[in-house]
Amino acid sequence: MFYDAIREDHGLAHSPFKALVAPRPIGWISTRSPGGVDNLAPYSFFNAVASRPDMVMFSSAGRKDTLANIEATGEFVCNYVGAGFRDAMNASSAGAPAEVSEFALAGLEAEESALVSAPRVKGVAAALECRSTEVLELKDVEGRPCDHFMVIGQVVGIYIDDAYITDGRFDIVKAAPLTRLGYMDYANFGTVFEMFRPR
Repeated sequence: MFYDAIREDHGLAHSPFKALVAPRPIGWISTRSPGGVDNLAPYSFFNAVASRPDMVMFSSAGRKDTLANIEATGEFVCNYVGAGFRDAMNASSAGAPAEVSEFALAGLEAEESALVSAPRVKGVAAALECRSTEVLELKDVEGRPCDHFMVIGQVVGIYIDDAYITDGRFDIVKAAPLTRLGYMDYANFGTVFEMFRPR
């Protein structure tokens, strides 16, 4: 099949777009409001976008508490979602008022970060402490705003639980990342193999 993604309906029960751009890491983003309320929410559009300096991005559909907190403080943390945090991550996706902390809703403890005011999730294998460099409202091909906001952040600090370092490398097999697919689908970590670029 082929369909014009701007002008045509795909005719399927659900849009295949997110399933075609998968698997994706989950951006489990924690922030702290200027009033001191800790916020935690998962984002399915998240990834690394640069190194030296290390940079990440995530995209928010609409103006949510996470975005408001980042715009106010300029800081956030990307928490590593291992398989053991599956249910807590899902619980933190609930639409809660700004004055309610998703840490409490998900039965999680917040742990202070080293370089940013936003906390990390206690017990995660790793966390990236970030300072926002840009917040962009995305536009379509006609130049119209589409109520999606991309946050780009520079990683200023990296936390890794020592239990997840093996032979000088972050042990991704042990950390068992949970990934986001399309629809309501997620995936546990699969097979790992090395492959080197041709010379």
